[in-house]
Amino acid sequence: MNDQKKASLTIEPVRKQLKVPLLVEPAFRLFTEGINRWWPLVTHSVGESQAEACFFEGKVGGRIFEVIKDGRQAEWGKVLAWEPYHRVSFQWYPGRTPDTAQEVTVTFREEKEGTVVELVHTGWETLGEQALATREGYDSGWDVVLGKYSETSSQ
Repeated sequence: MNDQKKASLTIEPVRKQLKVPLLVEPAFRLFTEGINRWWPLVTHSVGESQAEACFFEGKVGGRIFEVIKDGRQAEWGKVLAWEPYHRVSFQWYPGRTPDTAQEVTVTFREEKEGTVVELVHTGWETLGEQALATREGYDSGWDVVLGKYSETSSQ
């Protein structure tokens, strides 16, 4: 596929929405600073069974990364927008280089008896030939990850 055709190919974003039984501030805090409480590291990380913890630095330019048992760090992304307690946006490239990053935006909207959390993952085109397969994997992968977030929010 030539560069012109690749540039014109647009792949639909992955969109996920769920409601958690938390007010907007604690929902946002759990998603960001509390990520290590709920992220399924064994199945959704660079180090898998060797992954020890993950962190989300709450500021524009902050890193999202994991720490592997031997002390190495694997960067997952960088924060692009930080709007407590309503929106966070970040580059996403776990196990890859930043030039292959997609963008993930998560919004938090308070509703009766909880907060609606919406995740939109875009920019698949940076992955070239692997774009469609990777998007498909993330479509189901975000279900698992957000399921853990939802489960933790109910505890």
